[in-house]
Order: sequence, then C-alpha cells, then structure tokens
Amino acid sequence: MEFRQAATAEASKSYDTEKLRKEYLVESLFVPGELKLVYSHVDRYIIGGVVPTNAAVALEVDLKLIGANSFLERREIGIVNIGGAGTVTADGVDYAMDAKDCLYIGRGTQAVSFASADASNPARYYLISAPAHMTYPTVKAALSEATPQHLGSIANSNERTIYKYIHADGIQSCQLVLGMTLLKPGNMWNTMPSHTHERRSEVYLYFDMPEDGVVFHMMGEPTETRHLVVRNEQAVISPSWSIHSGVGTSNYTFIWAMAGENQSFSDMDMIPMKALR
Repeated sequence: MEFRQAATAEASKSYDTEKLRKEYLVESLFVPGELKLVYSHVDRYIIGGVVPTNAAVALEVDLKLIGANSFLERREIGIVNIGGAGTVTADGVDYAMDAKDCLYIGRGTQAVSFASADASNPARYYLISAPAHMTYPTVKAALSEATPQHLGSIANSNERTIYKYIHADGIQSCQLVLGMTLLKPGNMWNTMPSHTHERRSEVYLYFDMPEDGVVFHMMGEPTETRHLVVRNEQAVISPSWSIHSGVGTSNYTFIWAMAGENQSFSDMDMIPMKALR
C-alpha cells in the first residue's frame, strides 16, 4: 500500500508538474489480478482498484499499516464496478455487480473478496474507504436506483447528470458520500463554476475516456489554480482548500467521493468566475 502525506496549500503553490502529480494524482489503480491501494492522510482515505481475472482477490492489507485487526474493523467502504460483470462477497454473502453498480459495506465486516464473471472481460472495482465510528448495513444500488440530479447546459458545454449513491437520503454511511457524474456527448466541463468545501475533501476517478483522451483537472486555491493532465481510470486527491473542476477532450464519466465534517451534498463555497486566477 502506497502512502501519501497531506500537503498544504502554501506548499503546493511552488510545485512543478512532476511534484504536483506525485502528491495528488493516482496513476495506476487497475492491474489485472492485483489489489492496488493508496492511503492518503487527507481525511484518511484508502483509495483502491482491483481487477480479478482467473481467481478471486481478497481485500487484504498488512494490518500493522492501519492499526487494526481487519481492513474494515474501523472503516467503511464504497465500491463501484467500472468494468465487466462480477461478484463481491462480504462475509459469505454474494453481491452481483454489473457495470456502474455501487456497493456500500459497513464497519465490522470481516472478509471481502472480488471476482469476475468472465476473465476475458473482467470486472474493474474502484474502492474508496474512510474511517467509521458506527456500523451501517451493507447495501447495493444499481445506477437506476441512484438519486439523479440534472445540471448544466449544452450552451456551457457542461450538461450532465449526477447520480448519488451514498448520501444522506440514499445509502446510509458514517461519513462517506459517493456518486457518479455522466457528461452527455458534446459536453466537456464539470464542476464549473467551481467551489471548495473547507469541511470536506474529495477524490475523483475519471473513466469512460478514449485511449488518447485526457481531462485537464483544475485544482488549487481559487486565486492560485494549477492543473493536472489526467488519463482514463486515474484518480485525483482534492484537499478541502482546493477547487476540483475539469475539462476533457471529449465527454467522460467520473466517480466522486467525499469525507470530512458533514454529509451535506450542497455544502459548497461557490467561487465567482471573476475571482478565479
């Protein structure tokens, strides 16, 4: 498991491209037959990916690294399948996972494993975990069961639908909030006008992008913006002080996950366009 320390806004102002990518971009999460994990000191996220092929892959880590007797002893986890069909097994219960299905697993679950229905078209599970203080039930939701919110317009190149899976009025959790945003064809911008939320951090996973496509992910303080060039199935860690917007070379999809002080989706500090620099 890779570890990332939390960087300050002041320090980030002086980063060159390589340093900015090292601190905030997670480039390789999905490796066939492996479980990949990144531990961020930003709100203690564990970000992961797993691509099971011929055999199931267990959610296992050196427990000394997290100071626990099992991965979910004091954590909760959200899982989204962005690949072929598969199954997630949690304490002996199987959950069939099609593309864009979400599964929340609560604190205290002892054993979790991931499998694919077809090794030639494997499932690709994106994982996001946060500390938890109590236990909520394990719940699965398909995209059709998520709460939709339509935003933007074709005139502003940001017509999109936000699907909320784990939130105050959906799947219950301790602090994790998770959803998926799908941009319609011909639309490239997300989360612009931009915002920050000092009370919560956020992680984005961009996917459904062509091989030669990129997203220019905008980050940094509103008056000290920077950008990261992000490719398919790469994730960005967004601290609470940073904006988190993007524009792609074509439309794309991204999973957003938040943790921190509250679970209110609308708790945002909007940044006027004229204030951005």
